[in-house]
Amino acid sequence: MNSALFVVVLITGLALVGAALLIAGLISPRSFNPQKGEPYECGIPSRGESWMQFKVGYYLFAILYLMFDVETVFLFPWAVILKDLGVAGLFNILFFMVILVLGLVYAWKKGALEWK
Repeated sequence: MNSALFVVVLITGLALVGAALLIAGLISPRSFNPQKGEPYECGIPSRGESWMQFKVGYYLFAILYLMFDVETVFLFPWAVILKDLGVAGLFNILFFMVILVLGLVYAWKKGALEWK
C-alpha cells in the first residue's frame, strides 16, 4: 500500500512539474537580443569584464559569519525547552558551545578574522 502510494505521488509530482515547464515554454515571450546577455547592475552600464578577481578574504569572512550566525540560531529552540531537557540537554548544548568556541579559536589563530 505504501509503495503504491509513493509511486502515485512521484508520478503525479513529475507530471505536474513537466506540465508546468511545458506550459511556461509554450506561452513565455521570446526576445533574443545581445543586450539581454549583458550583466545588469542597478541600471548603470557595466564597465570592464564581468569576471574579475576579488579578495578571497571577503568570501571567507562572509562564510564564517553565516556559519556562526546559523549555529547561534540553534540556541533559541534549546533555550525554549531547557526545562524539559534536564541535565542531559545542558551537557549537550555545552558540548555544542565548546565546538563553536573551538571553531572560533581555530579561525582566529588562522587569521581568518583579520581584515587586511
